Amino acid sequence: MSEIRDYSLNFGPQHPAAHGVLRLVLELDGEVVERADPHIGLLHRGTEKLAESKPYNQSIGYMDRLDYVSMMCNEHGYVLAIERLLGVEPPLRAQYIRVMFDEITRILNHLMWLGAHALDIGAMSVFLYAFREREDLMDCYEAVSGTRMHATYYRPGGVYRDLPDSMPRHRDSGRRSEKDLRRLNEDRQGSLLDFIAAFTERFPGLVDEYETLLTDNRIWKQRTVGIGVVPPERALQLGFSGPMIRGSGIAWDLRKKQSYEVYDRMDFAVPVGVNGDCYDRYLVRVEEMRQSNRIIRQCVDWLRANPGPVMAGEGKVVPPQRERMKGEMEALIHHFKLFSEGYGVPAGEVYAAVEAPKGEFGVYLVSDGANKPYRVKVRAPGFAHLAALDEMVRGHMLADVVAVIGTLDIVFGELDR
Repeated sequence: MSEIRDYSLNFGPQHPAAHGVLRLVLELDGEVVERADPHIGLLHRGTEKLAESKPYNQSIGYMDRLDYVSMMCNEHGYVLAIERLLGVEPPLRAQYIRVMFDEITRILNHLMWLGAHALDIGAMSVFLYAFREREDLMDCYEAVSGTRMHATYYRPGGVYRDLPDSMPRHRDSGRRSEKDLRRLNEDRQGSLLDFIAAFTERFPGLVDEYETLLTDNRIWKQRTVGIGVVPPERALQLGFSGPMIRGSGIAWDLRKKQSYEVYDRMDFAVPVGVNGDCYDRYLVRVEEMRQSNRIIRQCVDWLRANPGPVMAGEGKVVPPQRERMKGEMEALIHHFKLFSEGYGVPAGEVYAAVEAPKGEFGVYLVSDGANKPYRVKVRAPGFAHLAALDEMVRGHMLADVVAVIGTLDIVFGELDR
């Protein structure tokens, strides 16, 4: 029998399960992991330093690019911090729109996570199913902002514009039959709210499909049950948040504990795990998709019944209406100065956090009264989760490292910044 040797192994960044720019140095005893050393910084873009060199309103787009799977939630944290320094409160309709799109973003994130995690472990069908639903939600992003990913839709004082009265429709490209085209455009005859309402009707049944494929699947359970266990006390010490801490049995959710916008008016539950393993974190995220669907339905019902402004009437922070800008010299000057110089923010410091899909996404802003922030510091949830990777994989097999990396749901844009 050949003797078992100690190995040092580079896991990534080229490994298909390393998701881009994770370099992990593994020390193995045969196939058992003795130590895992994550190397970060391969995607470092200096986001925080760049934000300190630009007017406040020019850095919103940078936030989209931090966690590029939960775009609007990142914007929300940054815009919330600016609003608290300015003392501006967005109109109620804008708050409902923000909550609705936060939850659409949560579903987008969890679908991406579920598809990629299942693919890493060996289940391919779920990946294709999850991306089918992501397409519909990406169309909602495009309908309100004109782009499918980096929306820059949230602005200090509200949102960029109100929800559109019509949805873009698929045109005949010659590649689809008339029947397929009719089916694709079936839910696109009305407004964006009608489209979202139709999505919320069918989505719970689609989540049932994912669960049919995975939840009681013998191979899925063998790969996830008892893997990467983190007890509740240790999860607190490590600074976990989001599904990672809830999977360990602690019901910590900023939407309930430190409610912002109109979350205190929403009826939803916070799913909590029991064992703190990969399987429990999977169950928590799947249930979160169902709860997000409930919140979106409540927002749709309210928004249908309550028209109104979506931007605060703050003179120096909010751009003038387009027709005024085209017709009045003062409005044109105001528009030009706002987008070139920005606005002065009262001196002070603030920390604003939102319950992003991956956990607590916080922005710490320091203002010295100028039109640019003096300091910007982002609290990215994935950083604390990756820091725990070493102790989560010790004693497990090499194949289990893939399952643990998947369950962390890390994106390196926010981690490396």
